[in-house]
Amino acid sequence: MSNETVPTTLVAFRRWREQPKTVFALFPQEPADYADHYCDSYERLGQHAGADYHLCVQASDPATAEDAADLRRELERIGYRLKVIRRASRRVHEARQETARSLR
Repeated sequence: MSNETVPTTLVAFRRWREQPKTVFALFPQEPADYADHYCDSYERLGQHAGADYHLCVQASDPATAEDAADLRRELERIGYRLKVIRRASRRVHEARQETARSLR
């Protein structure tokens, strides 16, 4: 599949306050469960997992482009076409909810 046909995925790169060198990615538009309790996330150790978007944002700080560069390259290498955002709007969360409903 060429990069032009791969859908763009919204991503917010964050770093944990308790472990500031650990950067993770939140995919706020991608549901991780049918009930839409969690969005998808990715961290180098553990890789994909469901995440409570709001709790993760509360426990972390935005990652700089430099902090997130390695993780971004890893995600792009496995096929993601990313659009980096700082925070997800209500519209993004509503889109995730709609997707989760359609998967039930």
